[in-house]
Amino acid sequence: MKLIVSSAELLKGILAVSKAIPAKSALPILENFLFDLKGNSLEITASDMELTLKTSLEVDNAVEEGRIAIPARHMTDLLKELPDQPLTISTLNDSSFECSWANGSSTLPYFPAEDYPETVTADETAVSIEFPAEALVEGIASTIYATADDEIRPAMNGIFFDITPEGTTLVASDSHKLICYNAAGVTAAEKASFILHKRPAAVIRSIIGKNTENVHITFDAKNAVFAFDRTMVVCRLVVGKYPKYRDVIPHNNSNVLRIDRMTFLNTVRRVAVCANKASNHIKFDLKENSLVISAQDLGFSIAAYENVPCQYDGDELAIGFKSTFIIEILGNMTCDNIVMKFADSKRAALIVPAEDESESEKICGIIMPIMI
Repeated sequence: MKLIVSSAELLKGILAVSKAIPAKSALPILENFLFDLKGNSLEITASDMELTLKTSLEVDNAVEEGRIAIPARHMTDLLKELPDQPLTISTLNDSSFECSWANGSSTLPYFPAEDYPETVTADETAVSIEFPAEALVEGIASTIYATADDEIRPAMNGIFFDITPEGTTLVASDSHKLICYNAAGVTAAEKASFILHKRPAAVIRSIIGKNTENVHITFDAKNAVFAFDRTMVVCRLVVGKYPKYRDVIPHNNSNVLRIDRMTFLNTVRRVAVCANKASNHIKFDLKENSLVISAQDLGFSIAAYENVPCQYDGDELAIGFKSTFIIEILGNMTCDNIVMKFADSKRAALIVPAEDESESEKICGIIMPIMI
């Protein structure tokens, strides 16, 4: 293999896939990037067997095609220290290659490409959809924080993509809170679904560029492939059955609170300072156009309350919540005002952005109360 490429472009390429390099692996070959030069296109692959990232870039000059596995850490560290300039990469013998630049060179080992695991993609049963990149990033950001860390129920550790002819819903839950993000324009001819583990979901969110328009998603029962620009993400899906989340979404909560989101969020944060650190328990006392948020920790003889400006229509109600859950949901919404709907002190409350309330509820949160 021999090629000439911009050092800055090469660094950009390897950083795009480096998130898949494992810190430690039972397969030492996975601590390498796989370089595959065909014509003037250099494909770079990184994988930990669960997650595979591929990207390609155009080289300035391809002298000799080839495939080699290059030590990831050494290559990344070297490129970070080089100013942007032409870089020549050429194999010297069966085990080493040279990187040479204007005023110097470095010799590093490489390993046979045949030792690198083949990338497993979706099979002939795969379903394909087009997902607007902005909506996918927003959907992941709006739901990923609600995923669980549950060894017994691994399905709860990911984001559920529920795809129908009417639209796609991204769902995440840890059994205490549930978040749904509705992408109405993303459809499929028939119903389909998959569970994307939170780790690849976070990687996909972080590497989709601002100028990316669409992400092509192909998935079967075991794997999903996300393709955009010149990048491909292949990840193993979570196997399992996701709970019937639609059954727990309340539709008849008649007690309605309308409030400024940031005012609500900041008040909960202030009052929660005096909540019991083990339970993080806060209390809402609701009356007509009145919300009092309170907390106390009897063990340390501390307490706090605050009356918050709001619009409330409904029965007088006292209900308790875990403050950290309220803070997470409100902090991950971007709207100015929210609507919170209650049935009673024992059943789940619904949180939606005020501007989406009359539409299809683009995003909604469901939170379970706690005993007061």
